[in-house]
Amino acid sequence: MATDSKLKRVLSIQSHVVHGYVGNKVATFPLQLLGFDVDPLNSVQFSNHTGYPCFKGPVSNEKELATIFGALEDNSILPHYSHLLTGYIGNALFLRQCAVIVKKLRAANPNLIYVCDPVMGDNGSLYVPKELLPIYRDEIIPLADIITPNQYEVELITERQVKTEADVWSAMDWFHSRNINTVVISSSDIGQPGILRAFLSQKNGPRSAIDIPKQGGKDLIFTGTGDLFASLFLAHSYKNDNIIDAFEKTIATLQAVIKHTVSALPKEGAAASAFDRELKLIQSKRDIEVPVVVLKAQRLN
Repeated sequence: MATDSKLKRVLSIQSHVVHGYVGNKVATFPLQLLGFDVDPLNSVQFSNHTGYPCFKGPVSNEKELATIFGALEDNSILPHYSHLLTGYIGNALFLRQCAVIVKKLRAANPNLIYVCDPVMGDNGSLYVPKELLPIYRDEIIPLADIITPNQYEVELITERQVKTEADVWSAMDWFHSRNINTVVISSSDIGQPGILRAFLSQKNGPRSAIDIPKQGGKDLIFTGTGDLFASLFLAHSYKNDNIIDAFEKTIATLQAVIKHTVSALPKEGAAASAFDRELKLIQSKRDIEVPVVVLKAQRLN
């Protein structure tokens, strides 16, 4: 079992919202509860996530990112990071600057773990500029240790359809061929009706899948679940030498958060607004600290 003597500090580069739980707002609290110091560096600062009727706020550029990171470097903070976590980034030059940051962090701490959540789209809809795709594919992905895309993002990155389980493992091998040790597809619609299926593969380790019953109805969508998944998996995979156990605990907490969220929705028949569907993160504090594993992983090799 991993010990708590490990360095545990995350530089988290992703979106920030004033209201609600996506990006750094949904990642920071769980990481802190699980024993990590978190330094959030925001790619955008919006009033709320983009699923609301309106959102406003500034988008950071690559010069601002370089300036802030440069001060961390000048203050000799870089060797103190155990992890880099990246999430939503909507600007190509900003994303390229993240590649520079990975290399500088690794120079300061060769044991740094880079967890890349390539937030680009979901359910067949792309919500970042197309020019980010080749940057992720050719410049960012090869630097990552762990990657946590959803099914649609896997298709975008690998430029191949993922419609069957054989497609999943072929895509996993594509990532492994680019030296990514751990690949987790946080959700897919491959499987039985009403069931999401998540997949895990390590380059020289186990492969597994977890079937996840959908909660709240097939058309109910929750924003920020992928961001939460990435932060939870970062924590559990570092705290626990058993990667399957980390996978199960990540899913357990995520399901508990969704359960709390669904239970607070308006009664059946009433439309659930974006406000109603905000993840009940604070109410899930105990589920983050002590996840109760109900859904067990199927070991596939």
